[in-house]
Amino acid sequence: MKTEKISFSRRVLLGAAGAALAVFAGLGAAAPARAQNAVVPVEQLMAPPALPDVWLGAADAPVTIVEYASMTCSHCAAFHATTFPALKSKYLDTGKARFVLREFPLDPLATAAFMLARCSGDDKRNAVVDLLFSQQKNWAFTDKPVEALATLLKQTGMGQEAFEACLKNQDLYNNVNKVRDQASKDFGVSATPTFFFNGKKQSGELSPEALDKLMEPLLSKG
Repeated sequence: MKTEKISFSRRVLLGAAGAALAVFAGLGAAAPARAQNAVVPVEQLMAPPALPDVWLGAADAPVTIVEYASMTCSHCAAFHATTFPALKSKYLDTGKARFVLREFPLDPLATAAFMLARCSGDDKRNAVVDLLFSQQKNWAFTDKPVEALATLLKQTGMGQEAFEACLKNQDLYNNVNKVRDQASKDFGVSATPTFFFNGKKQSGELSPEALDKLMEPLLSKG
C-alpha cells in the first residue's frame, strides 16, 4: 500500500487550518459594530493582552498608537515600508508617540509568522516583524512558504530545531489567536491594518500625509 509522507511544513499548515477556519467563521458575528473613527476607552484598549506588548517610543508620549496587523497582509507591509519610517522619525524618536503592533493573523501562515517573531525574543521581535514585512513576497506568496520562512529566519540566528519547536508551541499559538480574538470581540477589528490613535479607530493603510493629519490634532491638545 502506497502512503504519502507529509512534510513538517504541510503538517504545520494543515494542523493550524482547522482551528483557524473555526475562529474566522465566527469573527463577523462576534465583532461589535464600531464605525471608522469610533473611540475605544484607552484603559480598555491598554489592558494587558494575552501576549505582552513590545513598545517603540517614549512611555510617557502624549499619543499612543496601536496597530492590529497580519503578517500576510499586503497593505500592512506597504504601511511599514512607506509610512512607518516617517512615523518613527517624526513621532517615535522625538517622544511624541509610542507605538505597538499587535497580532491579528488572517490565516494560519500569518499566525506562524507571528509565532516565529515572538520566539525570537522581545529584543528581536519587532526587528523580525520588520524583516518579514520587507520580505513578504518572498515567503507569503510562494509555493513553499514555511520552508521560505525557515530560510529567512536563519538570518536572525534561528536554527531549524528552534524553528520547528516554535511552530509546535500550542500555548503560543493559542495566545496569538487570543490577541486577535480580543481585538475582534472588544474593539471591533475585522480587517488589517486597523489603528487606534489614543483609542480612536482608523482602518486601512495610512499614507505619511494621512498620518500627519491624524497626529496634528492629538498633539495640539497637549
